Amino acid sequence: MRLSSLSDQAVVLMQAASTRCGAHAAGSLTSAAELAAATGIHVPTAQKLVSLLTRAGLLKSARGAGGGIRLARPAAAISLADVVEAVEGPIALTACVEKDGHHSCEREAACAVRPHWGPVNDAVRGALAHVSLASLAVPPLPAAPISAPMPVEGATL
Repeated sequence: MRLSSLSDQAVVLMQAASTRCGAHAAGSLTSAAELAAATGIHVPTAQKLVSLLTRAGLLKSARGAGGGIRLARPAAAISLADVVEAVEGPIALTACVEKDGHHSCEREAACAVRPHWGPVNDAVRGALAHVSLASLAVPPLPAAPISAPMPVEGATL
């Protein structure tokens, strides 16, 4: 499973917006072009993302002279799940767990796995929901070293 490049770019763009505008919703304004320059995302892609993220209520736009965009709410209140869903729609690992119910699977009636996809899907969404935009501004903790497996008695290397 991999996020689309558009979702990945949306996360990068939102992190840059939180840095440029401040972590609070009432922060200063920026533009799609400034975010594109700061992130290396092409301007048309940044404009498309700003439109999607504004429509999803994650960014606010102000038109006219002195206008621009800013976070619609504090960075701590915006999760990676919010950003991904703004671009991709509801998070669903398989079609049978999509919330809209628009799927067709010829095996659905006899599928023993289907009941288990919901909790897996919820776990993935929950993991993304627990990472806020504000937390992306904090350097991650170093990963714990992976220890070598214990040798098996009598085994030779």
